[in-house]
Amino acid sequence: MAARPDELCDVLIVGGSLVGLSAAAFLGAHGIEARVIEKHAGTSIHPRAGYFHIGTMEAYRRIGLEPAIRQASEEQFGPDGGINAVESLAGRELARHVDSINAGVEPYSPSRRFFMTQQSLEPLLHKRAAELGAKLSYRSELVGFGSYDDHVLAEVRDLDTGDLRTIRAKYMIAADGNRSPVREALGIGMSGPGLLSDSITIYFKADCRPWLEGRQLGVIYVVNADQRGFFRFEAGGTRGFLAVNTLGDLSLPGAKDVAGDLSHERCVALVRSAVGVPDLEVEIEDVATWKATAECADAYRVGRVFLAGDAAHVVPPTGGFGGNTGVQDAANLAWKVAAVLKGEAGEALLDSYEAERRPVGQLTVEQAYARYIRRVVPEEIAPDTPEMKDELTMEIGQFYRSAAIVGGRPEGELACVHPDVTRGHPGSRVPHVWLQEGISTIDWTAANFALFMGPQGDAWIDSASEACRAVGFALSGTYLSNDVLERFGIGPAGALLARPDGFVAWRASDSTNAAATLEQALKTALLSP
Repeated sequence: MAARPDELCDVLIVGGSLVGLSAAAFLGAHGIEARVIEKHAGTSIHPRAGYFHIGTMEAYRRIGLEPAIRQASEEQFGPDGGINAVESLAGRELARHVDSINAGVEPYSPSRRFFMTQQSLEPLLHKRAAELGAKLSYRSELVGFGSYDDHVLAEVRDLDTGDLRTIRAKYMIAADGNRSPVREALGIGMSGPGLLSDSITIYFKADCRPWLEGRQLGVIYVVNADQRGFFRFEAGGTRGFLAVNTLGDLSLPGAKDVAGDLSHERCVALVRSAVGVPDLEVEIEDVATWKATAECADAYRVGRVFLAGDAAHVVPPTGGFGGNTGVQDAANLAWKVAAVLKGEAGEALLDSYEAERRPVGQLTVEQAYARYIRRVVPEEIAPDTPEMKDELTMEIGQFYRSAAIVGGRPEGELACVHPDVTRGHPGSRVPHVWLQEGISTIDWTAANFALFMGPQGDAWIDSASEACRAVGFALSGTYLSNDVLERFGIGPAGALLARPDGFVAWRASDSTNAAATLEQALKTALLSP
């Protein structure tokens, strides 16, 4: 690579899909202009990820993207929707896993879940990331890179012209997918159940309105003698996709090699079997092959290079965890990188990314695998098949333990715990309560650290000013009413410190030694000297 780089940037993001674009937008929201390179010609041309969790929507809410997502989602799929399993769309229902994806969400979050394709979301993310200062280049491929003590030097090829250029960055984020060349170059291995099947997704047009009308179905698992997979339909009921994981009798050779035959006739037959109408008129628009895999990277960081999204963890689509976990990787990492680059935090803060997110990645792999076995191939359920944790636990119950959290997740506790249990415990997501109309505690953490105080917490006001001067860092604060203190685990004179990603860094039950205690809490949260 050239000794003198062609470009300089703070953060180079390799991969401009869902996670890479999210990372760029989150960095931009914290004042860091990211450089994004993507080998494809533009945003995704396939639906891919299609179900966005509460935690993901809260992250997008913080950067002002939630209203646009809500509008696009409701136009494409309609609100809510359920998750069920059928022998075929026109045939017998086998199970109803979820009646409405947003049932019971309201007490826990200002946001809600949405069905929306990645194909529709990525242009919105691209626009928002660019508005926040990101520089994006498509048809640009990483050729090689070197990681040094104080920078990363990357060589990038323009796939249209063949020209090579070098980019020097202070940090690099690899959001380059499940076959991540960056992960491979770093020599990072993967652990987990591994390959589950060679699967396909069939994109088709067919009039399925007679079997969809009035059913409010978002995800429809299909389990019959021909196949196991799932449907998604757009709101009109005449267009959708069928993901096929396995074929027929699992004991037969080739049952898990669905991608072995991609002929038009076979794809039409699979759609007809899944709908349950042998003479259904079907137009095949496209077919994509993919591997249903469950694995987590053995490391998330090497030097100045970080893995995020599918580069760090690969899961089957059951549960919709893949893209969501990646977006929350990006939210966790972005504010930390920004704080270090701005001189507000110590370099050691970046070690907390792997400490916090890898246990979540490992549990997510386990839970996606459990859902795959129990919903797609139930005949393979074994005594050691993991039990499925509830959705709220997996979506907003992340429970972190790292050097940047004062009294975080106890050793031996799971990486995700229901928010009714954690109740503002350091390392957990800050509880949602409405502070005023339209403003949640979740919103209060959007720009910076936030201090939530009990109604008798006046001592924290002066203490916060002193602590901020001592550490050179801004802090916003607000009072909580008596009726919500139990949800935060503090008393009337207590306080809770939340990070810019919405997670609790520290809390105190009262205001004893407020100034010294808060200063030390901030230093720990930033891992500053």
